[in-house]
Amino acid sequence: MGRKRRAIVTIVWGFVGVLAIFPVGVWASLALWFRLPGPEWVRAIAAAAFAALALATLVALFSARRWRMLAAFALAFGALLMWWSTIKPLDEADWSPDVARQVTGVVEGNILTLKNVRDFDWSSGTAFKERWVAESYDLSRLREFDLFLAYWAGPEMSHLIMSFGFEDGRWLAWSVEVRSRRGGEFSPIADLFRSNPLVIIASDERDVVRLRSNIRKEDVQLYRLRTPPDVARSILLQYVEESNALAAQPQFYNSITTNCTTAVVKLIRAAGGHMPFDWRLIVNGFLPSYLYDRGAVDTRISLAELRARARIGERARQAGDAPDFSRIIREGVPSPLASASP
Repeated sequence: MGRKRRAIVTIVWGFVGVLAIFPVGVWASLALWFRLPGPEWVRAIAAAAFAALALATLVALFSARRWRMLAAFALAFGALLMWWSTIKPLDEADWSPDVARQVTGVVEGNILTLKNVRDFDWSSGTAFKERWVAESYDLSRLREFDLFLAYWAGPEMSHLIMSFGFEDGRWLAWSVEVRSRRGGEFSPIADLFRSNPLVIIASDERDVVRLRSNIRKEDVQLYRLRTPPDVARSILLQYVEESNALAAQPQFYNSITTNCTTAVVKLIRAAGGHMPFDWRLIVNGFLPSYLYDRGAVDTRISLAELRARARIGERARQAGDAPDFSRIIREGVPSPLASASP
């Protein structure tokens, strides 16, 4: 009986180690490595020390010293959390020019006026003519709501851009991005650890879409959505509200919890849209199948054909910086709002 009890205790403490001590140790070590102030060797020592404490605690779980080590580990982790709570996103820094400004907006009646709308003319990924403008839009003329997916890291992950179409042919695109410093590089792992703030960019499609399709040569796909104008208006106003809030109080970008997809899902839900949780909202390269299953896109054709016709790269490169860029890239892309078969 004693042997059986010891076996049960061993299994229980093993679960404690696997489910609690190990992930906490990994997270804390990475947090120290990415965010502790100081030179690289200081961060390396601190991260290694916490990892060693976690390992020692795991080993001690199966000995008489377990409570002493658990107490030491808890105290160390508590101190780390107190330090972690003091890390706040920066409001001012030497930002990369393309994310240097946060769009803000005001609504008077049906007129939405935005400041700091990005309208860059890109020659390459590092050469561009910088321009930030103020624009006004008549919300009573808002008619369409489309989705772009720019695949930058294989078929599993993409960057999401939402775009609102008006009767006058203008499209207003919104992109939730990392606000990186000048010369900085995007790191999904580092951005899990409060490395960079979040920024919301509002832009003409000739800027934010063409940058990815023509300049970066990403696989950009366009999906026309089945969204009534009143719902599109609510979502657009949520973008404006969230942008104004970010301008007043910055928050961190997080590669899992606060990224280009999760932020959009939050905005749509806040506007009254229904988006049940699905793993494809995290592994967002598979969003087309999620949208197809929910009937949010044109389902009169197969998903495979829809995805093939959604690829706009060739048309975008032919269009260049033409004034009717948005019209050209939509040629042949099926719309669920169309009354006739595509």
